[in-house]
Order: sequence, then structure tokens, then C-alpha cells
Amino acid sequence: MKVLVPIKRVIDYNVKVRVKADKTGVEIANVKMSMNPFDEISVEEAVRMKEAGKADEIIAVSIGVQQCQETIRTALAMGADRGIHIKTDEDIEPLAVAKLLKALVEKESPELVILGKQAIDDDSNQTGQKLAALLGWAQGTFASKIDLQNGKAEITREVDSGLEIMEVNLPAIVTVDLRLNEPRYASLPNIMKAKKKPIDEFSIAELGIDATSRLEILSVEAPKQREAGVMVDSVASLVDKLKNEARVI
Repeated sequence: MKVLVPIKRVIDYNVKVRVKADKTGVEIANVKMSMNPFDEISVEEAVRMKEAGKADEIIAVSIGVQQCQETIRTALAMGADRGIHIKTDEDIEPLAVAKLLKALVEKESPELVILGKQAIDDDSNQTGQKLAALLGWAQGTFASKIDLQNGKAEITREVDSGLEIMEVNLPAIVTVDLRLNEPRYASLPNIMKAKKKPIDEFSIAELGIDATSRLEILSVEAPKQREAGVMVDSVASLVDKLKNEARVI
């Protein structure tokens, strides 16, 4: 079974994000970038599937600037077999990403596409669902457990009332949640081996996709600083403030 794993290069989760002075976006110049944490989980799960003998090949794909190849190399060091880089210097919105991935799916014919449920930069949580709709494939979102058996995938999802277990036929799209696994650290030997693994390059034009943005960012602003809390000396005082000041009860 061939597994396609889309990954995204984002600002490292340990970095404090700063809004640009002109409020057109966030500052990424001279900022540490890394693989989206949810995508690290999807790469790890794909590698575990291969180690268990349920997958034969893992393809890591990323869309973006030349530096995305560093992110792909990280996935290769974790255990992916080869990479695909779709080169562009433009910001690509989720619908265009889904269309580009659809073109790759038609080209590579994987039986499973596994990706993070969302990216921590835009928090859109749209790409997996849109890709499933474009392909007409089954989908399982927010997976906290995946079990592949006999051409089917049993997916456990965390919902408000507990756990929901669903079964989908392959090929399918699966988006992963935080508690699916703990991603491994790439060892030095694997990092060195990753340098020799192939990365195919494509342009958006070569895939025949119109990636024109349909969204316009009007302004990006940092959230307002939270006000300090207030200490109360009794339950009665707390109830009074909630009722008369906060007006939430």
C-alpha cells in the first residue's frame, strides 16, 4: 500500500509570532520554521504502518518555497521513502492545496492520504475534507487511533460525548489529532540517509491547477492583552461579580 503524507512548513510552535508593521501578515523573516506538529504525527503514523507491514511506500509532499525541501528532508529522516515538492512563492489557500494534492493522488495512486487535521499557522482545518470531496473518497477526521485491516480503516475519533469508532473503505483520507502517537526524533544516521533520498519537483503549472487565491486578507492584528484577574474573598462576592459586572449569569 502506498501512503501519501502532505506536510506544511510553518513557524516553529516555540516561537512567539509577531504581526508585521503593515498588518498584512505575520513576520517570517529570520524566524525559525519547522514541520507543522500535526503533520509530524501523520508522518509518524505512516512510518509505523510501514514498520507493521501494512504500507510499502511513504511519499511526503510539501507545497511552498524552496526551503520546504528542508521540511521534506525531515520527513525522509523520520522514515518516508521519497518526497515531492510543489514549488511556489505564493501563499496557497486550502482549496488550492486540495486541488494540487488531488492532481498528485491521480498521478501517484496512493490508497491512503494521511495528514494533520490543521496547520498551526492558519488553523483552517479544511484541506483534508476538501481533498476527500474532490476525490469522492471516504474520510475520517480527527483520528486518535487508526487500524488498517482487509482494505478498510477503522478510525477512532474523540468527540464531546466520548469516543466514536467508524470504518471506511480504502482508498481514504484521514486527518490526525494530537493523541494518535508521539513522533520520533530523527537519528543522525537517518538524517544522513535522508540526504540521498529523492525529491521530485513540480510547478503548479505543470500540474495544471489554477491556484489563484479566492480569499483576501484585510488585516492581521495581535490579540488584545488579557486583563489581570480579580481575587474575591467569598463565593457570594464571586457570584455578585459574575452577575453584576461580568453579566454572565
